[in-house]
Amino acid sequence: MSLEQKTALVTGGAGFIGSFLCEALLRNGYRVICIDNFSTGYVRNIEGLLRNPDFQFLRLDINEPFDLESFAELEPFKVKFLGVHEIYHLAMPTISKGFEQFRIPSLLTNAIGTRNILDVAVKYSSKFLLTSSAVIYGNRTAEKKTFSESDVGLVDHLTPRAPYNEGKRFAETMVHTYGDVHHLDVKIARIFRTFGPRMSLFQGHQIPDFVLAALENKPLAISGDETTTTALLYVSDVVDALIRLMHADASIGPVNVGSDVEISMKKIAADIITLAESTSEIVYEPAPPFLTQMGLPDLAKARGQLGWIPLVGLDDGLAKTIDYVRANKLLLTDGV
Repeated sequence: MSLEQKTALVTGGAGFIGSFLCEALLRNGYRVICIDNFSTGYVRNIEGLLRNPDFQFLRLDINEPFDLESFAELEPFKVKFLGVHEIYHLAMPTISKGFEQFRIPSLLTNAIGTRNILDVAVKYSSKFLLTSSAVIYGNRTAEKKTFSESDVGLVDHLTPRAPYNEGKRFAETMVHTYGDVHHLDVKIARIFRTFGPRMSLFQGHQIPDFVLAALENKPLAISGDETTTTALLYVSDVVDALIRLMHADASIGPVNVGSDVEISMKKIAADIITLAESTSEIVYEPAPPFLTQMGLPDLAKARGQLGWIPLVGLDDGLAKTIDYVRANKLLLTDGV
């Protein structure tokens, strides 16, 4: 083990984006500590990493106090002496359907969990990155559909989705305050809609549910109507932005990460049917209540200060997602 080798901690590391981030950090020569409680993450997402000597998984709930130095499995990483250099805080249930069961965990993760992870950052003087969300801007309107980082936004803090939406706003406040008070290098990424392999099925994420339906020649159900649109960024482009942001100047402030190319859900569904060589039809259903009508990101800051641009096109990303679901359909539907 090299003393120059950096250690990164990733909360939510067995989740969709987190597992890809763990892989990227390992490729970049890091030791990686992955924390997850499997509330919406899965062991299958990190199974290929478990034998890597530079990767260590800890199953724990960050809403409960913990001490990294108490885990015998981290002894090879010499955390007590070498510390933790970078912390990526992704832990958060990210589902639409069935969110009711995660209202309290979401509330606690945004508050207590974020505090516990920030205390780890204070202890080791770690760089810290919070994955926040575009929901902090509130709903798009006819007059306002593109949001820049300077926009304050408006969120109803008393809806059933508020533990996530308003919770993300509070988590940003906590991260910013800890940075000021404890002189930490903190970053905030406001992530817009993301897609790719390893997204959970049956949790309100329309792309993976579309893909599974298409593979089974079942109807693709769009939440909304023929005018419903979205903008999608492939997961590897998100990971690239997160790593670039972690290494950016400490004064950069929040940064939008997403796609600013709007496309109709009807076209996306039709493309998936074509790519999957499916006979499925497209149907429509009411959108879930309190779901944020997400706007588009102003990406000037990400492009100008991070030198970041998306590299994976929509069709390529959809093809990769279809291939993954096709190859892992049994595991995905069993929820392993």
